[in-house]
Amino acid sequence: MSDAPISQPVKRMRTTGWRSRAALLLLVVLAIAVVSVTNRLLTDRFTENTRNRAELRLALYSGNLLSELRQNAIVPQLLARDPALISALNSGDYAQSTARLISFLDEIGAKALTLLDNDGRAVASTERNLLGLNHRQSPYYVDATRSVDTIFSVLPDETTNYRFFYSRRIESQNQLVGVIVVEIDLKKYERAWAGISDAVLVTDSEGTIILATEPRWRGLKEAEALAREPVTSAIRRAIQATADWTMVPADAYLEGEAVMRVEGRVAFRGWRIASFTTYASVREKVNGVLALEIMVFAILLALAFYFLSRKTAFRMAVFQRESAELRALNARLQREIAERRRVQENLAVAEQTLAQSSKLAALGEMSAAVSHELNQPLAAMKTYLAGARLLLQRNRPEEAVGSFQRIDDLIERMGAITKQLKSYARQSGQTLTPVNMGDALSSALAMMEPQLRQRKVQISRAIPNHPVLVMGDRVRIEQVMINLLRNALDATRTVPDARIEILLAAGETAVLTVRDNGHGIEDLENLFEPFYTTKQPGDGVGLGLAISSGIVNDLGGRLTARNATGGGAVFEMQLPILPEETRAAE
Repeated sequence: MSDAPISQPVKRMRTTGWRSRAALLLLVVLAIAVVSVTNRLLTDRFTENTRNRAELRLALYSGNLLSELRQNAIVPQLLARDPALISALNSGDYAQSTARLISFLDEIGAKALTLLDNDGRAVASTERNLLGLNHRQSPYYVDATRSVDTIFSVLPDETTNYRFFYSRRIESQNQLVGVIVVEIDLKKYERAWAGISDAVLVTDSEGTIILATEPRWRGLKEAEALAREPVTSAIRRAIQATADWTMVPADAYLEGEAVMRVEGRVAFRGWRIASFTTYASVREKVNGVLALEIMVFAILLALAFYFLSRKTAFRMAVFQRESAELRALNARLQREIAERRRVQENLAVAEQTLAQSSKLAALGEMSAAVSHELNQPLAAMKTYLAGARLLLQRNRPEEAVGSFQRIDDLIERMGAITKQLKSYARQSGQTLTPVNMGDALSSALAMMEPQLRQRKVQISRAIPNHPVLVMGDRVRIEQVMINLLRNALDATRTVPDARIEILLAAGETAVLTVRDNGHGIEDLENLFEPFYTTKQPGDGVGLGLAISSGIVNDLGGRLTARNATGGGAVFEMQLPILPEETRAAE
């Protein structure tokens, strides 16, 4: 009674300490989970928003390009019908032609307008430095003279830039008199794109880059351009912003760094447009939210540690008072452990003795049948000896030798019976050896043969042709088999046509199945409990199946029972089968 006031506070303190640690651990786990989930969800959401904006921006770029191209595509057709230009080409007077082209330039929005005569010489142009130059070998002149439609040409200049032209032939009275050339300014879009944090490129139908915010990319394939080291530009800034980006799969890599790639189509001659977008804004937004969450959890943890620190002094006092009680409890526990070990050792000895007693009890039950089995050879031996005496008296020794041979056979039979009984009665060994289940079953059936024949029970066996080996103690395995056969005999005691089916199968485990056609099992739950029996008093104490289950469990197997569908009980003994490599080693 004096220990109660001390032990109750100690228990409460232990409970409180355990709960506090669990709460802290739960808070840390919750913080990690919330930050991780938030990071993933926000990353996916902001990345998707960034990709959508990039796709929308790319559609806008593509629309601007297509609008510019279509706007300038009609210009050559209109200028090719201009009467003043046709008259100048017919008369050779180009004094007003250049001024007329310059007046059209502001309205059209093209980069340059050039008028070529039928020999390809520039006779009028909005760029005066082009006057007098011969363009006879230029594709836009050659293709225009061969076609009646407007021709589009893309030509590289001496630098890495590309120039874009529309050209059309000018006819007078169905005769070629000249060619009008319209140069389109698409470089202005490169300059506009370069002011944004994305890198943009446009490829023709063959995949060659003809427009790009990165000058070194022009004239290359996209794969070649991405493999080159970029200069300080928008794409370099995108790479630096995504240097630590690992939360999303990369669409493209530049110098080993990941960027987001968005591609679109320009509805003009198979052109395609692609952009490389930075992740910097996504990372900044996600990091802002994560920083706020981490700060909240840090404050919660700080408050938790503050309240726990105030309990430390009180816990120290409680632990000091508790130490004396713990030492006394430890000493008492050591004594209980020693006592438990002694009890376990005695229990193991008792279990072995009980198992041996069970075997001897089985031998006692079989003694009547065995004595009957031995009486028959003894009676026959007596008869053969009397006959041999008469044969010797009548001087017929050869026939007497036959009688002695029969007596010798009977003696061997009696020796086999007693040998099996002595083998079954001996104590089990401690070491495990490979056991052939088929041989063990044959030995068990031989020991039970007198009882089986006396009861006139029909036995059917199904045993594989190859050996079924397990690692175990043969004596104990035979004991289990005999217990199962005895239970089957007892179950069929009141059945007129008693049958016992024995099946030995080998797969992942060795399975021995014993089935009878008795009345089945009433209580399957308590079947393997010690001292549980359905027999009449004096016929058994209910230890056979309990001992058998313990033996099978010790060998790493399992003993189960169930009621058969057609009536009767089915017992299955499952033991680990011996692997092939272990068999070879043995």
